[in-house]
Amino acid sequence: MAKTPVLTPQAEDFPRWYQDIVNKAELADNGPVRGTMVIRPYGYGLWERMQQDMDARIKETGTENAYFPLLIPQSYLHKEAEHVEGFAPELAVVTHGGGKELEEPAVVRPTSEMIINEYFAKWVQSYRDLPLLINQWANVVRWELRPRLFLRTTEFLWQEGHTAHATYEEARDFAARIHRHVYADFMQDVLAMDVVLGRKTAKERFAGAINTLTLEGMMGDGKALQLGTSHELGQNFARAFHTQYLSKEGKQELVWQTSWGSTTRMIGALVMMHGDDNGLRIPPRLAPTQVVVLAIKGDDAVLAKVHEIGDALEAAGIRVHVDDRTDTPFGRRAVDWELKGVPVRVEIGPRDLENGTAMLARRIPGGKEPVAVEALAALLPTVLEEDQALLLKQARERRESRTTDVTTVDEAVEAATSGGWARIPWATLGEAGEAALAEHSVSVRCLVTEDGAVPDADDAAGNVAVVARAY
Repeated sequence: MAKTPVLTPQAEDFPRWYQDIVNKAELADNGPVRGTMVIRPYGYGLWERMQQDMDARIKETGTENAYFPLLIPQSYLHKEAEHVEGFAPELAVVTHGGGKELEEPAVVRPTSEMIINEYFAKWVQSYRDLPLLINQWANVVRWELRPRLFLRTTEFLWQEGHTAHATYEEARDFAARIHRHVYADFMQDVLAMDVVLGRKTAKERFAGAINTLTLEGMMGDGKALQLGTSHELGQNFARAFHTQYLSKEGKQELVWQTSWGSTTRMIGALVMMHGDDNGLRIPPRLAPTQVVVLAIKGDDAVLAKVHEIGDALEAAGIRVHVDDRTDTPFGRRAVDWELKGVPVRVEIGPRDLENGTAMLARRIPGGKEPVAVEALAALLPTVLEEDQALLLKQARERRESRTTDVTTVDEAVEAATSGGWARIPWATLGEAGEAALAEHSVSVRCLVTEDGAVPDADDAAGNVAVVARAY
């Protein structure tokens, strides 16, 4: 009789497979209010690792962390018409507090452009105050009609950066720096994610921005997922909030601004880009636990050896966990660690002890082989780097093999609805073609140049539209 799989196979039902992993790998649970989520310790451990690495990269740009209130006076949102129109359907509004109706309703932060600009207008007086570079790690609330854990939830965690500059060029270059050297480098180097860097069309642009830069990843089912955005806000918010400075020439000038953000959606992307029918596959550079050392049986000598190995690996700079829960069957524990995607398992039993070896199980490429115990500390850093590179290679090969160059809207729809992406000249597609795609739940994920770089303008000659269905 065939053994029932732990997870629904991807090919059978990809959404159900995703939900199975989130549940069985103990990443998150649904919260009590529709659309909210409880991030469990294992999932939050991934977010903490993401935070630590990204925070360091953000600070390298000269940006400082701050915190702004969760509740925003409703009147603030009406100061920039396009912005409030873009967010109006998603707002949660507080009308009562302390048992009384509030004099002015407060909006639960959907993003912080409005409240941060209120303070930027106070803090910026002179060219000496610029650039003003602020980031905050926070939660936001956007009322979600079709929630899915990590991908679209009513409340999620993120970082949001907000900056003010003296010139358009400074703001443009800073938004591009965040896009490339914070987000793209992090996603590729740490998350092993293959991402396409591009420019959003006017239809897909952030509400109130003059340009949005995006990073798009292909998931295991061929759909796209937006993984981070960096926006040039121009002077729209500066004009609305009178954020101006006295220039060196003694003239009052409006600042030029950016905003940029990435979210816990990246955890969902990890599942869908790297996961397989056995569970997660966590990139070694991200993994809170890179190696788990498992005792197969509760033999005193075995237990002593697994702790000895754990100490040696920790001394070698490896993030290691010793699993000595021999009151739980070994097979169940091995399956559990495989589900959680820990890159390497080192398994030790009485026979291994006699031979001076350990069984090395690699989660990312798969397979097992015996390795001399004394060789582990020197070998594993190389193994982890090989597996990190393999994940990125596999993700890139998937995207390249499932992306088709097309010349008509019908061909673009066919490619996007059959589990892949399409590339079509923007001059051929245009806004009319973009609207036609939307009728088939297909969108332009971004514009790129012919050689895959980020275009300088929406209508630059040779722009190519990357087209897909998306989460």
